[in-house]
Amino acid sequence: MKRGKKYREKAALIDKAMQYDTKDAIELVQKTSFAKFDETVEVHLRLGVDGRHADQQVRGTVVLPHGTGKTQRILVFAKGDKAKEAEEAGADFVGAEELVPKIQNENWFEYDVIIATPDMMGVVGRLGRVLGPKGLMPNPKSGTVTMDIKKAVDDIKAGKVEYRLDRTNIVHVSIGKVSFGTEKLLENFETLVAAIIKAKPSSAKGTYMKGVSVSSSMGPGIRLNASKL
Repeated sequence: MKRGKKYREKAALIDKAMQYDTKDAIELVQKTSFAKFDETVEVHLRLGVDGRHADQQVRGTVVLPHGTGKTQRILVFAKGDKAKEAEEAGADFVGAEELVPKIQNENWFEYDVIIATPDMMGVVGRLGRVLGPKGLMPNPKSGTVTMDIKKAVDDIKAGKVEYRLDRTNIVHVSIGKVSFGTEKLLENFETLVAAIIKAKPSSAKGTYMKGVSVSSSMGPGIRLNASKL
């Protein structure tokens, strides 16, 4: 893929043969960001596991201390007292069965995260074909199927992110905006990495952190020294 002039100029600042220390890499991400908007800082971790095996899956959530810089719009499927709890916690949308045709027929996706009480999963399950491909299906492992609606909403608003393996055994997570500055991005990065290390499957053998890189959403990737994490 042919890159633009600005991208090539910024990429020239990176020594491709070098594996950077975390702080140096994050500082370089900020220097190589060139878009006119506040770019997202992304982390990509290649893990020494085989996600085809259930006992080597790596998936979970973590609340980043400084959030992601993105306001998450939350839809909650709940009834009665739990619906009221969701509204009081600050959920953007709250409903039940009446939302099914709205999502199915009106292509309504003005939300980023869906939370549901366990008793509502039969209703949400009807939407699996449309929510699944968009990564919006609630899941107990990500804390989005729960009776503690207030905590779920509070955590997401505070900056909870989900991490999970893709088909190539890489985890992709956003840790904030370029404007956060080095210290906040570094704290978010360290919090994320600590959570993923803690989530290492007992069946995983050999090197766990095989490769780590960071980049802004438009900028070039910067390799880190994974052995030091």
